Amino acid sequence: MILPVLVHGPSMVPTLRHGDAVLVWERARIRPGDVVVAEFRSRPGLLVVKRAVREQDGGWWLEGDNALITDDSRAYGVADVRGRVTFRYWPKPGFLGR
Repeated sequence: MILPVLVHGPSMVPTLRHGDAVLVWERARIRPGDVVVAEFRSRPGLLVVKRAVREQDGGWWLEGDNALITDDSRAYGVADVRGRVTFRYWPKPGFLGR
């Protein structure tokens, strides 16, 4: 299933910016380096857009692309991935990833 998601905050700059609208492929295979939508186990109910770094403890270690923002696995631990971000459709359409 493909889901629309709106990016909030600066943690994925320069790859994605606040207000970007993206499409997420829910059942996609996740690999290190993919941009994903996930939920930190320590913050249930909060969906985030981050980059998958490595598999860890049955989940994924995630980091943002903006090194100045650390609201990622460095603060919240392992996350469960919901899907892979595949396409930005607003405001500047384009594929993400490989």
